[in-house]
Amino acid sequence: MTSAAAPVRTESAVQGVRTPLLTAGDATTGEAAVFVHGNPGSGEEFAFLVGAVGEFGRAIAPDMPGYGRAAKPDTFDYTVEGYARHLQELLNQQQVSRAHLVLHDFGGPWALAWAADHPDRVGSVTLLNTGILLNYRWHYLAKMWRTRGIGEAFMATANKPAFKLLLRHGNPRGLPDLFFERMWTNFDPATRRAVLKLYRATPDPAELSRRLHAKLRPLKLPACVVWGAHDPYLPVDLAYRQRETFPGADVIVLDDSGHWPHADNAESVEDAIIPFLRHQLRPNTTASAASAGVPPQDQVRRR
Repeated sequence: MTSAAAPVRTESAVQGVRTPLLTAGDATTGEAAVFVHGNPGSGEEFAFLVGAVGEFGRAIAPDMPGYGRAAKPDTFDYTVEGYARHLQELLNQQQVSRAHLVLHDFGGPWALAWAADHPDRVGSVTLLNTGILLNYRWHYLAKMWRTRGIGEAFMATANKPAFKLLLRHGNPRGLPDLFFERMWTNFDPATRRAVLKLYRATPDPAELSRRLHAKLRPLKLPACVVWGAHDPYLPVDLAYRQRETFPGADVIVLDDSGHWPHADNAESVEDAIIPFLRHQLRPNTTASAASAGVPPQDQVRRR
């Protein structure tokens, strides 16, 4: 891993919602890599990548409402559309005119919904175990969280050892202690309520993905896809299917990683996405190497 400078930790209020931010690079630049975590993550999990991007461009990683150290109000709209609107307001506030999205887990639907409605403001997508989930069906945890009574019982009885075992299931290499401790600390009652609201308010993921696919495919966005092969929630077959929406996508499969590859295999993820982002954030870049006509079969890499 590169010895990047530590990102700056700051805080903003987006439509009254306290939103912690990690930032790096020149804040006056309108183009930025924007990191959006998923469930139950936070912007902090991208700190090393934010710092690395800051060496050559601007980077922002927020804690989204209901997660991390962000405010977790009952009144927030915990839907894909609600998060997309929050992202829009955040980008406006931070004066980001063009975003290169770096997404994980539910950060995919949130930010891709924003991108579909703002095609003139999205420059590229980097997908970490997320994306357009065509023909996908809810994973086993989602089914529990979506079921009233069962979801509440799951959240009420979740304890630290069980939570650690659950995360182990999603990452066979295990996760760094700091990563786990931070996620457990943030997984407070308000976050647990946010999780239930989000999953119950989200429609069939396959239908949502079909709608996003129809809007995003014509944009021919440069894309870099990195996927942990052992993800029990989002099967690795979905990594290859990202080319149905992003035809020129470079797909990198990490054979011994799981759902959080940027945590369990940080060096490989950095090696995969930093060159891509460096190219996208290069001044006067109009096309990415990922969309330069390389046949898809030559763009699949396994590590």
